[in-house]
Amino acid sequence: MANLITLARFPLLLAWVTLLTWGSAGARLFGAGVLLLGLLLDTVDGIVARRRGEASLLGSVLDIAADRAYELVVWVSFAALGMIPVAVPIIVIVRTTLTDALRSVGVAGGVAPLAQHRPGLSRLLVSSSWGRIGYSTAKVMAFMGLAMLEALPGAAPLRASIEGIVWIAVALCVVRGLPVFVQAVPKRRPTR
Repeated sequence: MANLITLARFPLLLAWVTLLTWGSAGARLFGAGVLLLGLLLDTVDGIVARRRGEASLLGSVLDIAADRAYELVVWVSFAALGMIPVAVPIIVIVRTTLTDALRSVGVAGGVAPLAQHRPGLSRLLVSSSWGRIGYSTAKVMAFMGLAMLEALPGAAPLRASIEGIVWIAVALCVVRGLPVFVQAVPKRRPTR
């Protein structure tokens, strides 16, 4: 069931892009709701997996794949509309590509991506509830703010605040990726 919820996010993402790209102002506003639903299902799939005992390595990987699809498609879509600088999706694409590639080594060994972090600051930033919720909140606020700017011309006075939230989300993206890079660097052995 949890994996089906995760997979249901993909058609919602396609519907949002379609409404954003070819929809009227009303359709774009409806699309903002579709986007929010897809983003909220990210929380629902995890709750369902834990409550039903369906947590698995496959589910963890599918969840991250859906998260990445949303993150990348949404950033690229808003950049294509000229609402954010192209630097935003470039930074996010490079960070996510590198972290996911590095995490694939652990997944190949049977370790779920978020379980690969050592205790301490690394775990706090990457896999703790605090780190994950903080980053997710920043992304959802940025995505929904941008969606509202696109759908509602009257929201223009909020542009500066929303742009600030966008850059906070990008900064959190980079900061949460750093522990993955640091842990991937092999420890040097002392030479004699």
